[in-house]
Amino acid sequence: MAKKKKSQGSTADLRGVADKSAAAAWLEDRGLEDIECIVPDIAGVARGKMMPVAKFVDAPVMSIPGSIFTQTITGEYPDDDDDFQVDDADGDIRLIPDYSTLAVVPWASDPTAQIIHDAYHQDGRPVEIAPRQLLRRIIDLYEKKGWKPIVAPELEFYLVERNQDPDYPLKPPIGRSGRPESGRQSYSIAAVNEFDDLFDDIYDFSETQGLEIDTLIHEEGVAQMEINLRHGDPLALADQVFLFKRTIREAAVRHNMYATFMAKPIAGEPGSAMHIHQSIVDVETGQNIFSGPDGGPTREFFHFIGGQQKFLPAVMCMLAPYVNSYRRLMRKSAAPVNVHWGYDNRTVGLRVPNSSPAARRVENRVPSSDANPYLAIAASLACGWIGMIQGLNPGDPVEGSAYDLDFGLPRGLLEAVALFEESDEMIDIFGKSFSSTYRAIKQAEFETFMRVISPWEREFLLLNV
Repeated sequence: MAKKKKSQGSTADLRGVADKSAAAAWLEDRGLEDIECIVPDIAGVARGKMMPVAKFVDAPVMSIPGSIFTQTITGEYPDDDDDFQVDDADGDIRLIPDYSTLAVVPWASDPTAQIIHDAYHQDGRPVEIAPRQLLRRIIDLYEKKGWKPIVAPELEFYLVERNQDPDYPLKPPIGRSGRPESGRQSYSIAAVNEFDDLFDDIYDFSETQGLEIDTLIHEEGVAQMEINLRHGDPLALADQVFLFKRTIREAAVRHNMYATFMAKPIAGEPGSAMHIHQSIVDVETGQNIFSGPDGGPTREFFHFIGGQQKFLPAVMCMLAPYVNSYRRLMRKSAAPVNVHWGYDNRTVGLRVPNSSPAARRVENRVPSSDANPYLAIAASLACGWIGMIQGLNPGDPVEGSAYDLDFGLPRGLLEAVALFEESDEMIDIFGKSFSSTYRAIKQAEFETFMRVISPWEREFLLLNV
């Protein structure tokens, strides 16, 4: 019961070229005038510069302050401490375009292109804390073993009325019937059809950018939707999630509503997740290493699960990166509260879907939709990689509900950051520079949050304590 467009066909002529000369021809053929040169920051926000196409073609490598990778979600910067050092000079880094990501910006008022960049120091070294480079780092670990990870993200989000005052709760938007949704409409085609015009724009915008949607469904919450992406290379899929978020938000604004990827935007409704399906392919044979010649699960399959069970709590600050993220992780709220695993069990953190041996995979149901896709995919794959390298074995699969079992995940952001800092394996994989920077950013965001007095405090503490 999912809305699915007809095949979009080959995306080769829609998105991506091989090099600078091909990019110049591609841009000229389409009569594009401007280009957005973007790079995802720590939060997954698009930073960068816009320039005339002619200037980009002449000088595609540009400089930008390195501090963009230390900015908090509120636009502030962490203070100096013993581990995190602020660059007082705020020196420049270089942004180098990845020509395979070149695409049209379909919602722009003028003919505009976009291209994702990678970040490098002036001496040519990758910027250690840039999310796209961190994901490359994890993919390289797999490549050194002759493996290629394959992922397929599922991205949940809410449609809400325009909200210009953050003190007011979010409300579901009005659909074509003239009425907002009432009650849960999981997998309802009629509920999806309420926003047909919006979803037509999402599909059209996606097709123009060469982005491939597998299916669209209505999720459990009021006006909560989910888009499933086709499986593929982790970096390419992280790019797609990065661009899809932007695309969906832009399409929603066109229809006088917002699309939000907050993990828990509406009290009393389920949170939004970014489930990540994961499998590993042997580069030489092209075979899924999670299945053996007899079609049964392999040691690598169980070790991968074992690694995720042991280390996912240590990377929760990347899978659930904000204070709001932990509001989603509550018992019986359609979100996992632990890292148990099971076969076709949606109550556990690690689900093994029904599949053929060739498609055997592990679905990580822990990440929230507010996560930076580059960091979430990198963190998840890093846990599985350690499990296979260390030969870790998982616990027994859970049958029935795991919601009433013990919490196995941190309950708040500061606890999650502390677990990350205490994990020698994670510090080793992600590097001290990223680890100290990310910790400083998250602590600064928490301090900003603590300045705000919530309605709950005014309701229950004002006259009672």
